[in-house]
Parts: sequence; C-alpha cells; structure tokens
Amino acid sequence: MSGELFAFFVLALIAIAGGVLMLNLTKVVHMVVALVFTFLAFAGLYVTLSAEFVAIVQVLIYSGAITIIILFGIMLTKHNDEEVRKPHFWKRLFVTIGIIAFFLVMYFSINDLSFGSQATTLHEDNAVQIGKEMYSKYIIPFELTSVLLLVALIGAIILSKKDTKEGEANE
Repeated sequence: MSGELFAFFVLALIAIAGGVLMLNLTKVVHMVVALVFTFLAFAGLYVTLSAEFVAIVQVLIYSGAITIIILFGIMLTKHNDEEVRKPHFWKRLFVTIGIIAFFLVMYFSINDLSFGSQATTLHEDNAVQIGKEMYSKYIIPFELTSVLLLVALIGAIILSKKDTKEGEANE
C-alpha cells in the first residue's frame, strides 16, 4: 500500500465519519463541527489529487465562510433542540450494515481501478489553468452566479428588515 493510498483511506474515513456524525448528532453546533471535519477531509483529498488551489478554496470558502454563515443562521433563528429522540436498535443496525457495505463496495471498486495513461501536466500551474478556463469559457455563468448571490443577499436583508418591523409592532 502506497502512502498516497493510505492518505486517501484516512481522509475518506474522516469525511465519511464526519458526514455520518453530522447526520446522527443532536446538537446543532456539534453537527457544524462534524461538517467542518468533512470539509477539511475533502480539502485533504484535493491535495492528494494535486489540486492545491481547489483545496485552499475549499478550506477558505466552505470550512470558513459557509460554516460561519450556517452558525449565524442557527443563532439568528429560533430552534428548539430540547426534543431528543433515541434511534431504535434496528435502525442503528441497518445503518451500520449499510455503511460497512458501502465501504466494502467502494474499496473493492477503487482498489482494482486503472485509468490507463494519466495526464502529467494537469497539476502544473493549476490556478492559472482554472483562471483561464473560468474567465474565457465560463465567464457568463460566473457573472450570473455573482448576480444570483447578490440578489439572495438583498432578499435576505429585506426579509430580516420585515421581521424586525413585525417584531417591533408586536411589542
């Protein structure tokens, strides 16, 4: 087993464990921490694929910004986490069997996989290659995405202002 394959398995197990924990934990803040571990494991997987730029973007945007936005959304909304239900034994058993089966299928699928000849220049100047592709072929979708995010931001501000005015009227 090579070091790269070992790193893949460790990072993949961290990502899967983070995802499973996120779905099974009951406290919302604990779910966000598990999500951060999943995002960081994905960044590590990107590094093993020689996509360092994408890994850095993953850490900055997803592990940083998106997680903070989720935490602000949790803190600003009213939620009731008092109700805690314990899953039944059979549900846990079936989930565990499903996870083990998924792992075994993925392991045996990936272990014997051969891609033939690999491109040797993909990892060279990958930030430059991404920039050229994004600002030449994909400039319209890139700009439309920025406009969509701006409209969503304005909509969120308008909705929060309406909630503030309604809260003042009720007091």
